[in-house]
Amino acid sequence: MKDNHNYIGIVLIVSFVFMLGPFSIDTYLPSFQSIESEFLSSRAMMQQTIALYLMATAIATLFWGPLSDRIGRKRVITITLVLYSIASFSCALAPDYKSFLFFRILQGVVASGGLVAGRAMVRDIYSSHGAQKIMAYVLMLFALAPAVAPVVGGWLHESYGWRSIFYFLTAYGLLMLGVVSFLLHESLHQKKRQSFHPVKVLGVYLQTFLHIKFVFIVLALGSSFGGFFIYIAGAPTIMFNILHLSSTDFWIQFVPMTAGIISGSLIANKLIDFWGAKNIIYLAFAVMFVGMLVNVLQAYLLSPGVFWVITPVVIYALGVAMSMPGLGVMALDCFPKNKGAASAVQSFVQIMFSGLVAGVMLPMIPHSVKAYALLQLVLLCAGIVFWVVSHLADINFNEKAKEWE
Repeated sequence: MKDNHNYIGIVLIVSFVFMLGPFSIDTYLPSFQSIESEFLSSRAMMQQTIALYLMATAIATLFWGPLSDRIGRKRVITITLVLYSIASFSCALAPDYKSFLFFRILQGVVASGGLVAGRAMVRDIYSSHGAQKIMAYVLMLFALAPAVAPVVGGWLHESYGWRSIFYFLTAYGLLMLGVVSFLLHESLHQKKRQSFHPVKVLGVYLQTFLHIKFVFIVLALGSSFGGFFIYIAGAPTIMFNILHLSSTDFWIQFVPMTAGIISGSLIANKLIDFWGAKNIIYLAFAVMFVGMLVNVLQAYLLSPGVFWVITPVVIYALGVAMSMPGLGVMALDCFPKNKGAASAVQSFVQIMFSGLVAGVMLPMIPHSVKAYALLQLVLLCAGIVFWVVSHLADINFNEKAKEWE
């Protein structure tokens, strides 16, 4: 870790920029029923406001990543915060569902820039080991957003109506714009900047998609995180239809899940000094498997209740948080000269999985704890397979490299 950078400042700023995503998704969940009523829309249509937001975010990362490799991390973060504030304000003023959906998609397009550039910035400044520790700290703070967002959203909804939530997001974007403009320094040296020519960019992306280890690492991350995202995108159904709670009760689900993420991030941060990243990731998948197994058993053997529905998800969240710093940094290390592009593909895959969960998988399955648990089982098993394949690909590559020597 380099001493000439204020790592506390980097952790705080990157964390709060990362929070744009969960704030954009979780803050308005308590308002689903009111928005449905005002716009004469259905629950499936409201799920699309999450799914298309995520799809837009995923696709846009492929633009912001190479752009950050060209013009720098700070400029990308600044541009996206300006546009995010405009999109959020427009959501607040939307007169109908179509307008609301359009500006939600615009939110997604611009929110991804800070995520991609922020992750690449951390890797610019710190070594692989140091970056994993920093990203664990970032994830701990970032995890506060899913707990705080629905609580703030529920309070704003009850006090001022659903549109106040998007005025809040506008203010948050403007606040972060001020912080980034005055306190954040550029991390990408002029000599390390890459071409933004379309042919060059496509060539870099072709390399990433042909890199077997990289591809399976990001697939493992996206699939395993998707098993957790089921309970974020499906929160309105869980709260209103399964547990029969109100818009002010979302904290009952999100606070324990956040505690699981924070605990997992803290464990990963401590273990990295003693274990290698791969050992931590294997342990993380074991924890996720325990959470998934408990989830399936409770779904089939017990009646739905707050404790038994939420506890397995907390265990799963613990494992997800343990795996993410190591998986994320290992993916970036596959492309040391194009960390922005690698970060973009990583974000693309992870967010695309989340978008598929929200927009395709959840609408297709019954609204029941059994269906949610089985979907989590499928996604986790896929994630485990992807991780094992990435590890085997790395072993084979190292063996061939020794033969060539």
